[in-house]
Amino acid sequence: MKETIVFLTGAGISAESGLQTFRDAGGLWHGHRVEDVASPEAWEKDPSMVLAFYDARRRAVRDARPNVAHEAIAALEERCEVIVVTQNIDDLHERAGSRNVLHVHGEILKARSTVDPSLVYRLAKATIDMGDLCEKGSQLRPDVVFFGEGVYALAEARKAMRNARRVVVVGTSLTVFPVAGLVKEAPFDAERYVISPDSHQQVPDGYMFLQGKASDEVPRLLRDWP
Repeated sequence: MKETIVFLTGAGISAESGLQTFRDAGGLWHGHRVEDVASPEAWEKDPSMVLAFYDARRRAVRDARPNVAHEAIAALEERCEVIVVTQNIDDLHERAGSRNVLHVHGEILKARSTVDPSLVYRLAKATIDMGDLCEKGSQLRPDVVFFGEGVYALAEARKAMRNARRVVVVGTSLTVFPVAGLVKEAPFDAERYVISPDSHQQVPDGYMFLQGKASDEVPRLLRDWP
């Protein structure tokens, strides 16, 4: 039976593909605080502005390409059971070839109904416009988790962590909860790693810290696995 390896990934791994994090430019977008254009309150107040914010991010995602860290994680599936739990809303893991990806913060290339969250649609175009409706006649919104909303697939992510023989945390500051709390779910006897270029990175007890870029450290770590 193949051993299970879980990767918990964040903005740092996609930043190496050229995608800005939410905190780039001081957390501002066209003079607005990011929290003010990515929240339920913002959606109620000015949905057009929220759509424009995510349209810009969606265009950037479509133009980006997976990097060698994404590709190394995907290639590991030939030898192990690999589960990726990602905070990223892009599809770079899937484009690299990963087949088991849990998007706990949603997916920017999808839209969902504002009256029925179970109605989710893969977008055929680069934008969501006012007047784009679900089958129940309600405005579509990005299928992403706004600030203050509950995350997706948390129970599945916890189960994956509890069954892991190895856990690798890549490109996340581990300061955004509840997802950051997943690191505590890993078994005591699992191999556990945190990869980040930041010397001030939070490193949970029991995890080995590998300082460096994801594109350098991920392939190096995985080279001789399992």
